[in-house]
Amino acid sequence: MPWPFSFYRLLFPTDRYVWVPIRILHETDKAILVYTAVNFWIPKSQIHGIRLRRNTFEIYVKESLLG
Repeated sequence: MPWPFSFYRLLFPTDRYVWVPIRILHETDKAILVYTAVNFWIPKSQIHGIRLRRNTFEIYVKESLLG
C-alpha cells in the first residue's frame, strides 16, 4: 500500500467511487432518473456498477457526482 501523504497524490488525486442506495424513477437510453434525497438524472456512462442489496438498488459512481 502506498504512503497516503505524498506530493504525487497532491498533484494527481485519484477518483473515489462509492456505492449509493437509490430509487430508480425513470430510465431512458442514455440516463436514469434517480431519487436519493433529490431527483436528478445520472448518465449511464457515469455508472460503473449496479447491485441489489437488501431489496435496495445501489449504484457505483464517483463520489463527486452525487454531491
